[in-house]
Amino acid sequence: MSDEHPVWDSWPGDVSWQPVSPRLAIVRILSLLLVGIPTGGLATLLSWLWWGSPWWQITASVLTAILLLRIVLTGRVVRAWGYAERADDLLIRHGLWTKRLSIVPYGRMQFIDLSANPLQRMFDLSTVKLHTASAGTDSTVPGLAPTEAAALRDRLAERANREREGL
Repeated sequence: MSDEHPVWDSWPGDVSWQPVSPRLAIVRILSLLLVGIPTGGLATLLSWLWWGSPWWQITASVLTAILLLRIVLTGRVVRAWGYAERADDLLIRHGLWTKRLSIVPYGRMQFIDLSANPLQRMFDLSTVKLHTASAGTDSTVPGLAPTEAAALRDRLAERANREREGL
Protein backbone atom coordinates (compact mmCIF):
# COMPACT_ATOMS: atom_id res chain seq x y z
CA MET A 1 0.00 0.00 0.00
CA SER A 2 1.35 3.40 -0.95
CA ASP A 3 2.00 6.16 1.57
CA GLU A 4 1.01 8.79 -0.97
CA HIS A 5 -2.39 10.25 -0.24
CA PRO A 6 -2.96 13.32 -2.40
CA VAL A 7 -5.97 14.44 -0.35
CA TRP A 8 -3.64 15.19 2.58
CA ASP A 9 -0.78 16.72 0.64
CA SER A 10 -2.58 19.00 -1.76
CA TRP A 11 -5.95 20.41 -2.59
CA PRO A 12 -7.67 20.99 -5.92
CA GLY A 13 -6.47 24.34 -7.16
CA ASP A 14 -3.84 26.46 -5.52
CA VAL A 15 -3.77 26.16 -1.74
CA SER A 16 -0.85 27.75 0.03
CA TRP A 17 -0.34 25.75 3.24
CA GLN A 18 1.19 27.78 6.05
CA PRO A 19 3.32 25.79 8.51
CA VAL A 20 3.47 26.35 12.25
CA SER A 21 6.71 27.41 13.93
CA PRO A 22 9.35 24.71 14.45
CA ARG A 23 9.73 26.13 17.99
CA LEU A 24 6.47 24.35 18.78
CA ALA A 25 8.45 21.08 18.80
CA ILE A 26 10.66 22.38 21.62
CA VAL A 27 7.59 23.48 23.60
CA ARG A 28 5.94 20.09 23.12
CA ILE A 29 9.10 18.19 24.14
CA LEU A 30 9.51 20.31 27.27
CA SER A 31 5.84 19.74 28.13
CA LEU A 32 6.32 16.00 27.77
CA LEU A 33 9.40 16.10 29.99
CA LEU A 34 7.65 18.22 32.64
CA VAL A 35 4.99 15.53 32.98
CA GLY A 36 7.03 12.45 32.06
CA ILE A 37 9.98 12.86 34.40
CA PRO A 38 7.92 13.16 37.63
CA THR A 39 5.59 10.34 36.50
CA GLY A 40 8.52 8.10 35.59
CA GLY A 41 10.28 9.00 38.83
CA LEU A 42 7.20 8.05 40.84
CA ALA A 43 6.89 4.73 39.01
CA THR A 44 10.59 4.05 39.60
CA LEU A 45 10.28 4.92 43.30
CA LEU A 46 7.28 2.62 43.66
CA SER A 47 9.19 -0.19 41.91
CA TRP A 48 11.97 0.16 44.53
CA LEU A 49 9.49 0.19 47.41
CA TRP A 50 7.65 -2.89 46.17
CA TRP A 51 10.65 -4.78 44.86
CA GLY A 52 8.88 -8.14 45.06
CA SER A 53 6.34 -7.10 42.42
CA PRO A 54 7.59 -6.48 38.87
CA TRP A 55 4.49 -4.45 37.93
CA TRP A 56 5.98 -1.11 38.91
CA GLN A 57 9.18 -1.93 37.00
CA ILE A 58 7.12 -2.84 33.95
CA THR A 59 5.06 0.34 34.37
CA ALA A 60 8.20 2.49 34.64
CA SER A 61 9.68 0.83 31.54
CA VAL A 62 6.50 1.25 29.49
CA LEU A 63 6.10 4.91 30.54
CA THR A 64 9.73 5.60 29.62
CA ALA A 65 9.31 3.91 26.22
CA ILE A 66 6.15 5.91 25.48
CA LEU A 67 7.83 9.15 26.54
CA LEU A 68 10.86 8.48 24.34
CA LEU A 69 8.68 7.56 21.34
CA ARG A 70 6.62 10.74 21.71
CA ILE A 71 9.79 12.85 22.00
CA VAL A 72 11.30 11.24 18.90
CA LEU A 73 8.11 11.81 16.87
CA THR A 74 7.45 15.38 18.04
CA GLY A 75 9.26 17.03 15.13
CA ARG A 76 7.24 15.08 12.57
CA VAL A 77 4.00 15.76 14.42
CA VAL A 78 4.70 19.51 14.42
CA ARG A 79 5.63 19.49 10.71
CA ALA A 80 2.26 17.84 9.96
CA TRP A 81 0.41 20.97 11.18
CA GLY A 82 -0.63 23.52 8.60
CA TYR A 83 -3.40 25.92 7.74
CA ALA A 84 -4.61 27.66 4.60
CA GLU A 85 -6.95 30.59 4.15
CA ARG A 86 -9.27 30.33 1.17
CA ALA A 87 -11.98 32.67 -0.07
CA ASP A 88 -14.83 31.05 1.91
CA ASP A 89 -13.16 28.88 4.54
CA LEU A 90 -10.10 28.00 6.57
CA LEU A 91 -8.38 24.64 6.11
CA ILE A 92 -6.50 23.10 9.04
CA ARG A 93 -4.54 19.87 8.74
CA HIS A 94 -2.61 17.90 11.31
CA GLY A 95 -1.87 14.41 12.52
CA LEU A 96 0.83 11.85 12.03
CA TRP A 97 -0.96 8.59 12.74
CA THR A 98 -4.51 9.80 12.23
CA LYS A 99 -4.49 12.58 9.69
CA ARG A 100 -7.17 15.21 10.07
CA LEU A 101 -8.31 17.87 7.64
CA SER A 102 -10.83 20.39 8.98
CA ILE A 103 -12.68 22.87 6.81
CA VAL A 104 -14.17 25.74 8.80
CA PRO A 105 -16.43 28.09 6.81
CA TYR A 106 -15.94 31.71 7.83
CA GLY A 107 -19.70 32.16 8.22
CA ARG A 108 -19.79 29.46 10.94
CA MET A 109 -17.19 31.10 13.17
CA GLN A 110 -18.66 32.61 16.33
CA PHE A 111 -15.53 33.80 18.08
CA ILE A 112 -11.79 33.32 17.93
CA ASP A 113 -9.48 32.89 20.94
CA LEU A 114 -5.78 33.61 21.22
CA SER A 115 -3.97 31.83 24.02
CA ALA A 116 -0.43 31.15 25.21
CA ASN A 117 0.63 29.20 28.27
CA PRO A 118 3.84 30.19 30.11
CA LEU A 119 5.98 27.76 28.13
CA GLN A 120 4.58 29.04 24.83
CA ARG A 121 5.20 32.63 25.89
CA MET A 122 8.79 31.73 26.78
CA PHE A 123 9.27 30.63 23.15
CA ASP A 124 7.20 33.51 21.69
CA LEU A 125 4.32 31.32 20.49
CA SER A 126 0.53 31.54 20.56
CA THR A 127 -2.44 29.35 19.69
CA VAL A 128 -5.49 30.43 17.67
CA LYS A 129 -8.70 28.56 18.55
CA LEU A 130 -11.85 28.86 16.46
CA HIS A 131 -15.27 28.42 18.05
CA THR A 132 -18.33 27.52 16.02
CA ALA A 133 -21.90 26.62 16.96
CA SER A 134 -20.84 22.97 17.11
CA ALA A 135 -19.62 21.92 20.55
CA GLY A 136 -17.47 19.21 18.97
CA THR A 137 -15.42 21.59 16.87
CA ASP A 138 -11.73 21.37 17.67
CA SER A 139 -10.18 23.84 15.28
CA THR A 140 -6.92 25.13 16.63
CA VAL A 141 -3.76 26.42 15.01
CA PRO A 142 -0.91 26.15 17.53
CA GLY A 143 2.64 27.40 17.28
CA LEU A 144 2.21 30.81 15.68
CA ALA A 145 4.21 33.91 16.54
CA PRO A 146 1.97 36.28 18.53
CA THR A 147 1.92 38.90 15.76
CA GLU A 148 1.07 36.25 13.16
CA ALA A 149 -1.63 34.80 15.45
CA ALA A 150 -3.18 38.23 16.05
CA ALA A 151 -3.14 39.00 12.32
CA LEU A 152 -4.79 35.63 11.56
CA ARG A 153 -7.42 36.28 14.26
CA ASP A 154 -8.18 39.71 12.80
CA ARG A 155 -8.45 38.39 9.22
CA LEU A 156 -10.70 35.52 10.31
CA ALA A 157 -12.94 37.81 12.38
CA GLU A 158 -13.26 40.27 9.50
CA ARG A 159 -14.11 37.49 7.03
CA ALA A 160 -16.57 35.90 9.49
CA ASN A 161 -18.36 39.25 9.93
CA ARG A 162 -18.48 39.76 6.18
CA GLU A 163 -19.93 36.25 5.66
CA ARG A 164 -22.57 36.71 8.38
CA GLU A 165 -23.63 40.06 6.91
CA GLY A 166 -24.18 38.35 3.57
CA LEU A 167 -26.61 35.79 5.03
